[in-house]
Amino acid sequence: MDPTPPSTTKSWSIHTRREITSKYEIQNRVGSGTFSDVYKARRLSDDLPVALKEVHDYQSAFREIEALQTLQHSPNVVVLHEYFWSPDEDAVLVLEYLTTDLASVIRTAKKEWNGLSVGEIKRWIVQILLAVDACHRSSIIHRDLKPSNLLISANGVLKLADFGQARIRLAPGFVSIHDTTQPQNQESSVYQQPKTVSEAETDDQENRSNPMVHIPLGTIEEYGPSDEFKSKDPFDETDKDTNFADADTSCLATCTTSDVEDDFLKSNYSYETNDGGAESGLLTSCVGTRWFRAPELLFGSENYGPEVDLWSLGCIISELFTLSPIFPGNSDIDQLSRIFNVFGNLNEEIWPGCAQLPDYQIISFEKVEKPSGLASCLPNRTQDEILLVKKLLCFDPAGRATAMELLHDKYLNEEPLPVPVSELRVPSLSHGADKGSSGSDDWGGNRDMGSDSDFDDFGGFDVTKGTGGDFSIRFS
Repeated sequence: MDPTPPSTTKSWSIHTRREITSKYEIQNRVGSGTFSDVYKARRLSDDLPVALKEVHDYQSAFREIEALQTLQHSPNVVVLHEYFWSPDEDAVLVLEYLTTDLASVIRTAKKEWNGLSVGEIKRWIVQILLAVDACHRSSIIHRDLKPSNLLISANGVLKLADFGQARIRLAPGFVSIHDTTQPQNQESSVYQQPKTVSEAETDDQENRSNPMVHIPLGTIEEYGPSDEFKSKDPFDETDKDTNFADADTSCLATCTTSDVEDDFLKSNYSYETNDGGAESGLLTSCVGTRWFRAPELLFGSENYGPEVDLWSLGCIISELFTLSPIFPGNSDIDQLSRIFNVFGNLNEEIWPGCAQLPDYQIISFEKVEKPSGLASCLPNRTQDEILLVKKLLCFDPAGRATAMELLHDKYLNEEPLPVPVSELRVPSLSHGADKGSSGSDDWGGNRDMGSDSDFDDFGGFDVTKGTGGDFSIRFS
């Protein structure tokens, strides 16, 4: 039988690009996802190991570059050294190379370390909270938080990576770095203060002169995408066929943390300022990795905020406590079923307004008479630990604690205190490259994060047809 012919995509174009190969020695591919390939490389000028992330999707590349530039001063976000952008080639991001991730820590702790100490768990949690807080303070929703996107350096520093699905959201009256309109008001927001036109222009000039940006002319928008993308708004999510999870293409290559402040104002369901200046509150629900996806996304919400990251955060912290995923669903329906079995059915009493979710009237479940409760998912853990997770895993997004609030939580500030970063156990390189990473799709093993069919391996269901072509599905 003839071998499979080589791919006709541009996945190998990185090897033929002189502007890259003149500066970096490309060693081997270390990760691959839906829209990108990642290579380990060596910077020729100083032998620094780096990760070259070749992104085959314009929209994903635009978002990741914008997010990483925004977070460039945050120590718990992966460093973007520079990037290469051309209208005729894939974008290539030069990222900090890190040898392992939190998924490997969890896996190794379960198989070899006989668990993690409370001090270790607290230090990992603190670093994750700092990374998420940095994002939310900068109006960034990551939308794909999971252990395999939390990369770790050899000395124990955790860094958030893979911003290909990230979005920058702004509260009403606040402008994006690309908007040239004046803010409508000066009200407080969970997000950054608005920039004046002159400040935005100053930032634009700084971006133009930034030596890390390898673009012949102007900014990304001015230089423009390739012809096949010219009709696409980089912020438009109406074409949902392009919104697939990018697996673990951050691939052990990871930008930052703001100073801890006492005041962290929460804001739910803010607006987004689009490229054209028009306000739109709609996003796609087809984001993230199923095991860490918030209920509102599973019910098809297109109007959500940074609270979706907080649900994912709760799932990650739970996994640190138990070394196993809390809701390992094999379909979106199974995912909801597992959540309901723990917390009970979703209704207006628990979350006022949930009936307005797009799929709430379409999908229904048998009533869970005796929910098992969160404590059943966290055996042998203290009440403070259970309460910490409970503050994040609640149906109503408005009820979820912010990352900053949790940084001040009693649990993290009492004995035993978080261990110093230098005392954290970090898996060796061989562990980091091991298969079977929790929460991974392509880069890790073939742990089923869920097929696209919501009916695979699931129990019985009844379909009721209504008038005008409407229908509902009831699962038993």
